[in-house]
Amino acid sequence: MSHLFSVEGKKALVTGGSAGLGRAMAEALAEGSAQVAIVGRSERVFDAAEETGAVPIQADLANRVQALAVVDRAVEALGGLDILANNAGVQCRHPAEEFPLEDWDHVLAVNLDAVWILAQAAGRYMLKQGHGKIINVASANSFIGGITIPAYAASKGGVAQLTKALSNEWAGRGINVNAIAPGYMATEMTEALVGNPDREPLILARIPASRWGAPDDLKGVVLFLASAASDYVHGAIIPVDGGFLGR
Repeated sequence: MSHLFSVEGKKALVTGGSAGLGRAMAEALAEGSAQVAIVGRSERVFDAAEETGAVPIQADLANRVQALAVVDRAVEALGGLDILANNAGVQCRHPAEEFPLEDWDHVLAVNLDAVWILAQAAGRYMLKQGHGKIINVASANSFIGGITIPAYAASKGGVAQLTKALSNEWAGRGINVNAIAPGYMATEMTEALVGNPDREPLILARIPASRWGAPDDLKGVVLFLASAASDYVHGAIIPVDGGFLGR
């Protein structure tokens, strides 16, 4: 059965691959003998690339000019593209009535606009070659609204719907478009919640697994969605949330 989950020799691009969930996805693909390029905004991308054996691509995905060039840069560096893991994301927290417009714009630019830009560019390339796997990163907030995160919830609802829309057009043309919906994961993005005496007990009480998720919890599902094991899986939004959404 191992051949079903093989990504050996595949060429993969992971955005937000310097740390957290993206770092774990890049590690999983590299451990499966894929050739991996990772995208990061800061100099940290170079250290992460050296540690994971990936190709570094420094780019600010909030900048449309830079985002539009990422897929071409990855194809040039890797010699092709079979897998796109659209993971990069940002978070801003404010009460809805106080949420600054500039923060709204920034969150939507990274979490939704860049996902579309990279998926479209990767899709054009994959359509020409007749195959490809696009893995978007949605969220439990694709299904629930959360508190003080209206931009994030809106962006992740958009990612879920974009995943379905692209799948409707490309499933019959060789491209699998699916999404992973992480729940509450212990990463830099949730630093405001981990250990918070008001929020953390409420969060953990709703997670049947009784713990925060860890980046490594995504390794199995990313290999599934990147490999032949998921060839008949299209337009799915797969929760990896310790049972949170089923509570």
